[in-house]
Amino acid sequence: MSLAAVLIVKNEAHHLRACLETLRWADEIVVLDAGSVDTTCDIAREFTGKVMVNADWQGFGVQRQRAEAMVESDWILMVDADERVTPELRDSIQAAVARGEPAIHTLPRLSWCFGDFIRHSGWYPDRVARLYPRGKAGYDNALVHEKLQNPDGLPVKALEGDLLHYTYRDLRHYLEKSAHYAQAWAEQRAARGKQGSLSAGLVHGLGCFLRMYLLRAGFLDGRQGLLLALLSAHSTFAKYADLWIRTRTSPPPDDAPGH
Repeated sequence: MSLAAVLIVKNEAHHLRACLETLRWADEIVVLDAGSVDTTCDIAREFTGKVMVNADWQGFGVQRQRAEAMVESDWILMVDADERVTPELRDSIQAAVARGEPAIHTLPRLSWCFGDFIRHSGWYPDRVARLYPRGKAGYDNALVHEKLQNPDGLPVKALEGDLLHYTYRDLRHYLEKSAHYAQAWAEQRAARGKQGSLSAGLVHGLGCFLRMYLLRAGFLDGRQGLLLALLSAHSTFAKYADLWIRTRTSPPPDDAPGH
C-alpha cells in the first residue's frame, strides 16, 4: 500500500517548506498550485516532481478534486500548507495504511493562533477527515468549507497524534481570510435562493460567542480564547450581512448622482 500526500496551494512560500519537511516519508507528494506569484512552486519542486498549476479557480472542492486526479498511490493524505504532521501522527498514518483496511480516518488538529495553541473553544480536538483510499472517497464541489464525501459508506476511524495547524499570521490575515470565507459562503447561499437578514446575523453571531467562550470553555484559553470568540462572532455576523446585502438590497438607480 502506497501513500500520497496531497496539497492545494497558492502563495504559500512562507509555510510550504516547513510543511513538506514533515511529509518526506510519503511515497508520493502531489502539489497543485492555483497560480502563485511567489516562490511556492519552486519550493514544491525541491520535494517532488509532481507540481502542477491550474489557475482556473472554481472553489476549494473542485481544486481538491483536481489534485486527487493527479494521484497514483493507493491512499491519499490531504494536507494544507499551514499544517505540520507530527511524528506521532506519521506513525499512526503509516500503521493505518499498512493495515490496508478501506476506511476514512480523521486526524486531531491542534491550532496555533495569536501566540498559543488553542486547546478549548471548540477548536480541539478539531478532527478532520484527511486520510482515505483513492477512488473510495473524494471531495464535493463546495466553493468553501468543502467536505469529504463517503459514497461507499466506509467506516470512519480516529487516528492518534496531532496535526499542527498554524492558522493566522496576524489579525489582518485573520480578517482577510474571514472576509474571503464570508463572501464564498454568501455566494453559495444566494445561488441556492437563500436570503439573509441582519437580525439572523446578530442572533447567530451572539450564539457563536456564547458557544465558543462559555459552552466550549474558551475562557480556559485565556485572552486568546476571548479574542477568538469575539472575532468568530464578528465573522458569523459578516456572513449573514453579506448575504443580506446580496439578496435584500438594490443597486443604485441609473439616474443617481455620478451616473
